[in-house]
Amino acid sequence: MRIAEASRRLGTSPRMLRYRDTLGLLPGLRPSAGSAGHRKFAEADLDAAALGLAIEQRYDITPAALAFGIRVLAEPRVRAEVAELGRRIGRIQAPAARALDFEQERALRLLSISRRPLRARRQAGRP
Repeated sequence: MRIAEASRRLGTSPRMLRYRDTLGLLPGLRPSAGSAGHRKFAEADLDAAALGLAIEQRYDITPAALAFGIRVLAEPRVRAEVAELGRRIGRIQAPAARALDFEQERALRLLSISRRPLRARRQAGRP
């Protein structure tokens, strides 16, 4: 179906549907052969657009915010930078120490204890 019909079924305007397309919120739509350059929307395309609209309404966000959220999920570098900002402003907790990090810290503590003089270890209650 063409954009006018798709926008009517989604309850939005053709202009808003085109805006969502420029933000990357619609599946890669291409003009089909013999369509005079007009995009054709399949049911799966409408389902994806409807999901995007529902997310925007549910979380009271703009299409641009949703597009950025998808970018954060898709690009590891962007995700890392946003996570760092979240930690700095106190909205995201620092990740829990991994088991390997814990074991490394434990081994370093044990090494530091074993390097202390015997007298200091005995005073601390350790052989």
